[in-house]
Amino acid sequence: MKMAVAVTGASGVAYGVRLMEALDEMGVDYVCMVSEAAKKVASYELGGWKGRCMDEDRLDGEVASGSARFDAMVIIPCSMKTLSAVANGYASNIITRAADVMIKEGKKLVLVPRETPLSQIHLENMLRLSKMGVVILPAMPGFYHRPETVEDMVDFIVGKVLDSLGIDNDLYRRWRPGI
Repeated sequence: MKMAVAVTGASGVAYGVRLMEALDEMGVDYVCMVSEAAKKVASYELGGWKGRCMDEDRLDGEVASGSARFDAMVIIPCSMKTLSAVANGYASNIITRAADVMIKEGKKLVLVPRETPLSQIHLENMLRLSKMGVVILPAMPGFYHRPETVEDMVDFIVGKVLDSLGIDNDLYRRWRPGI
C-alpha cells in the first residue's frame, strides 16, 4: 500500500505523529505533508515538530498527481479549514491538492477532524464529503477498552484509522462482550 499522510493545524497533532510511527513499524510506504499551522500546534502540544515531512506550499510533490497512484490518504488531525477546502474543491496547497486527487481518482480518503462543538457548517461539509465516499473519522476515543493513559486513547483513534484502511493492527483492545 502506498499512502499519503497529512498533519494539519487542529489540536491533536499526536494522532498524526502516532499514525506515522505505526506505519513505520508496519513497513507501510507513505509520504508525509505538514501545514504551517500544524507546526505551530505541535510546538504547544509536543514541544515542537520533529517529523520530516514536505511543507504544505510544496506543490510539486508526487502526491499532487493521480499518475503517482497512491492507494489512500489520511489527514490527521484535520482542521476545519482543511476539511472545508477539501469539501469545496479548494486545492490551494499540497495537502488539499492531494485530497482532491484522492477524490477524483476514487481512492480512499480518511479525514480525522478534531473539533468540538461542531457547527452546522462543519456538519454540512462533513456530510458533503461523506456523500463523496470520504471517511469521516472524528477523534472521539472509546472507553470500553479501559484506557489508562493518553497514549492508549491516541492508539485507539490511530487503530480505528488503520482499521478503516484495512490494515491489521493491535493498537487497542477490541470490543468483546464482558470485557
